[in-house]
Amino acid sequence: MKGFTWNADNGDGTYTNPILYTDYSDPDVIRVGEDYYMVASSFCNTPALPVLQSKDLVNWKMISYVLEQIDEPGYEVPQHGHGVWAPAIRYQEGYFYVYYPMPDEGIFMSKAKDAAGPWSKPVCVKRAKGWIDPCPFWDDDGKAYLVNGFAKSRCGIKSILHISEMSWDGTMLYGEGQHIFDGRNTQPTIEGPKMYKRNGYYYIFAPAGSVKAGWQTVLRSRNVYGPYEEKIVMMQCDTPVNGPHQGGWVDTPSGEDWFIHFQDVRNPGRIVHLQPMEWENDWPVIGLNGGDGYGTPVSTWKKPDVGGVYPPCSPDDSDEFTSEKLGLQWQWNANHQDSWYQMEQPGIRLFAQNYEGALCDAPHLLLQKWTAPAFTVDVTVDVTDLKDGDVAGLVSQARFYTALAVEKEEGTCYLTQVLGHIGAEEETKRLGVIGGGILHLGMEVFADGTGQFYFPDVMGVWRPAGEKVTFTPGYWVGVKYGLFASHRGSGAAGSLIGKSIRIGTDGAMDGTKG
Repeated sequence: MKGFTWNADNGDGTYTNPILYTDYSDPDVIRVGEDYYMVASSFCNTPALPVLQSKDLVNWKMISYVLEQIDEPGYEVPQHGHGVWAPAIRYQEGYFYVYYPMPDEGIFMSKAKDAAGPWSKPVCVKRAKGWIDPCPFWDDDGKAYLVNGFAKSRCGIKSILHISEMSWDGTMLYGEGQHIFDGRNTQPTIEGPKMYKRNGYYYIFAPAGSVKAGWQTVLRSRNVYGPYEEKIVMMQCDTPVNGPHQGGWVDTPSGEDWFIHFQDVRNPGRIVHLQPMEWENDWPVIGLNGGDGYGTPVSTWKKPDVGGVYPPCSPDDSDEFTSEKLGLQWQWNANHQDSWYQMEQPGIRLFAQNYEGALCDAPHLLLQKWTAPAFTVDVTVDVTDLKDGDVAGLVSQARFYTALAVEKEEGTCYLTQVLGHIGAEEETKRLGVIGGGILHLGMEVFADGTGQFYFPDVMGVWRPAGEKVTFTPGYWVGVKYGLFASHRGSGAAGSLIGKSIRIGTDGAMDGTKG
């Protein structure tokens, strides 16, 4: 079974936000012909930098990753909060270009003829610390530019936007560039700039205030170097959509304008919204226009006019592991190795990796994002090949992490719960002796941010296992869950076979069949 647990398409010509209840933070979007493409941050997980495709801006599917690995030193282990930050995607002269920052390393670019890949080996456009949120812009006079923000945590600068002239092929910057907007007095923490041109104006769409309590600002000027006028074009006001934060403007072939952005909802991460957009006096108004010169986020709205009706879809979550390749919903906790797993068709065999550190820092965690505010997870695993010293099972990974695992010692399998917090001492609790063979491991995520593991009794009925936990988000990321297999000790390591992972949103696990 492959499927999805969240879809915003109401089936009656309307949609309800969010369009993706998934942690695709810092989204940027473009249209090429009748197709729409979105990219998002991925931090230290690999494959990195997801690319999604849509026909109608409401229904999205994963099609590729720009990076198979993060080609910078140190990412063979998790670097929580580091890695690939807010990217930008553009289409120029037959190529898709993606620019992305790594705040400790610099700004990089990769390109492809097809957004589904293959993507080129990244080029370092600017080696710098603290340069973030790059967006390329090719002007109609034959010049090209790159606009960016700054991370105070890395370089001591924030609330300032910067522009540099760029080579036409997008591979290098000329000179040091210059600051073009200082938002410290009126637009604090302005970041995530996206540059466009319309009716002779240069526009920079950029969020300000803060991720959780800010607003959307737009700057405009007749000169690419400014000075820039400023205007707040969308605010939360009395809606439940906090932020609303960083995104991109896109149009339809029919002439409609739309804006995609994210909202930080803690544990699920930064989920994606779609807002209608209109123009007044050459200024955009994003969301519901109340006549005050700015908009507010909409809940349910008419779908974009894209000239057709397309079936609902969403990134996969449930997986029977029947493919030759790992599904695109899966990422590893750091740079990965092909030797860590083998597709069994059906099933995925995870070879237990020698590892004795905290589970949160294990690079070989196989993870996917939350895809709904509340859901259940039913994992079927085969533990027949576990060896003494192996510990393997279902993991939930974030700043607080926990796992329901099978631990094998002296030929006996124990059901175990791991509990920990990044940077703190880890705790392991044995819950009891269990049999081997094919087992079910369950987890329920509740809408209040708590979760409970489950394990079926001898009658096959789910029963709570271990402590109920309170989730906390990671460093700039939402909670992820998935499978792992580790080995501790000097003996031979075994393997875990993941037979299936089924995600549901239709009721509690307690008392249902495993």
